Amino acid sequence: MRRAGLELRAWTDERAALTHHLIEVMVGHRTRLAQESPTHWHEREDASLRAVLAAEGSLNRSEALLVALVPRGWLALGVVALLPAFVADAEPTSLAAALGGVLLAQRGLATLVGGATQLLAAGVSLRDAAPMLRASEGVDAGGRGSMLALSPVPDGQPLLVARGLCFRYPGRARQVLAGVDLTIAAGERLLLTGDSGGGKSTLGAIVAGLREPGEGLVLLAGLDRPTLGLVGWRRRVAAAPQFHDNHVFTATLAFNLLMGRSWPATERELAEAEAVCHELGLGELLARMPGGLMQMVGETGWQLSHGERSRLYIARALLQQVDLVVLDESFAALDPETLRRALACVLGRARAVLVIAHP
Repeated sequence: MRRAGLELRAWTDERAALTHHLIEVMVGHRTRLAQESPTHWHEREDASLRAVLAAEGSLNRSEALLVALVPRGWLALGVVALLPAFVADAEPTSLAAALGGVLLAQRGLATLVGGATQLLAAGVSLRDAAPMLRASEGVDAGGRGSMLALSPVPDGQPLLVARGLCFRYPGRARQVLAGVDLTIAAGERLLLTGDSGGGKSTLGAIVAGLREPGEGLVLLAGLDRPTLGLVGWRRRVAAAPQFHDNHVFTATLAFNLLMGRSWPATERELAEAEAVCHELGLGELLARMPGGLMQMVGETGWQLSHGERSRLYIARALLQQVDLVVLDESFAALDPETLRRALACVLGRARAVLVIAHP
């Protein structure tokens, strides 16, 4: 039984690895066209498929042996045990009862083995699903505050207060942040500049709830993150991280814009998303797209330029209608005129904003 369980796990892992690889190559097909010779495209798939087939062969042999050996072995032993009674010409009624008992036990063992095999499969499935289950449990751990109905912070009053923030990345001796204090008032517009590696993005990630400080205290509307919960925090603070930490998903443009708001979107939300796109200078893009907001974008859809993706990230953050928007290098890829329009949109729509940029 243990051997069958181990081989079932091995087969499942090989099959999952092949599936993941096939999805990766399908999504990144354009990249593969440019970077890899067609003669080598299927080498890894062939090797993975051979591994899957080998693992499946071992699993089939173990399961066949398990299913056949236990019930049929019992049947053979039962019949052998009844042979002396047959030879001794025992009472037919007793022999029939004994043979019926052997057959009934054989059927019960067959059912037991089949159930055990299904339990093994369920155990492997649970092992694979466990990371997702743990992640969903920890999203709002201790976060009763995510359901708190907090009143808006009046303009000019402290919205976010940070005191004594320290942060060090694992494996690094030097702290990125050391004793940082920060206050952002409701309705305030802040620009944070500094050299690369100075901790600007790390501070922005802590403000947005994407990272937790090693030391220090961060309060949002007077409450810390354990009280608000991660969900509650992100309902009040939205971020557009740096370009390499943000993504355009293979879905409609509307989904990419409103994924942090609600889905499926209402007509009112779609109209608001379109209005924000026009304010950010994406009106020409919408006019070119045959499907408009419903156009598929992403790796296997309509390809967006660097600047278009930057403005999509800005729009995504603004459309979440939060108290504070954190924009990390969001304007770096824009030309002066587009920058002016995008900045006007942000200042007009964000209740409070923290912009992180190089000097």
